[in-house]
Amino acid sequence: MFHKEGQTIIFITLIIVGSLFLVMDSIGIPWLVKTLQIGLLLIFILILQFFRNPKRNTQPDDAHVISPVDGKVVVIEEVQESEYFKDKRLQVSVFMSPINVHVTRYPIGGKVLFSKYHPGKYLVAWHPKSSELNERTSVVVENSKFGKVLYRQIAGALARRIVNYAKKDQNVIQGSDAGFIKFGSRVDLFLPLDTKLNVKLNQKVRGGETVIAKL
Repeated sequence: MFHKEGQTIIFITLIIVGSLFLVMDSIGIPWLVKTLQIGLLLIFILILQFFRNPKRNTQPDDAHVISPVDGKVVVIEEVQESEYFKDKRLQVSVFMSPINVHVTRYPIGGKVLFSKYHPGKYLVAWHPKSSELNERTSVVVENSKFGKVLYRQIAGALARRIVNYAKKDQNVIQGSDAGFIKFGSRVDLFLPLDTKLNVKLNQKVRGGETVIAKL
């Protein structure tokens, strides 16, 4: 199953690869033709795997925050969140490599209170200032049990396209499709300071399934 954000790219790539296969047949050097065709197939396979959208077994729980993306936990620290809360929060950041699934999922269910896009730079995703300076979207979701959670999609050196589906006043389901980040980046979560974390630094997590924190 492939994400809708990749359907056009996959279709165009298929046409290009198919056309190049036909052109290569006229080269007349068998070993060169075979090498080039294998290379094209590998590129096509990489694009297919990048836009894959595997089904996840989300167990909805308003007392849990689940990982919004696949990747590795690279930051756990207390920070001053200056955009929405304007106070101290517990930040948990998940870094996605180009080979990870890039679907963004809602970390909690509830009502969208805030959704904003910010143009910006394209520093590498692990740069300390990328959360504040890079192109990004910030979304706040609230439910009656956990309260408010802010998650932030951040573009990186390769990721130049962030897709955010969250709209203010929309009711959303935990683990459902919230957007997409193309070609590797990270997502930051900003949680209350008294949150009980369920993950550690460098731990690998799965979007829609891994419990990041509990009340």
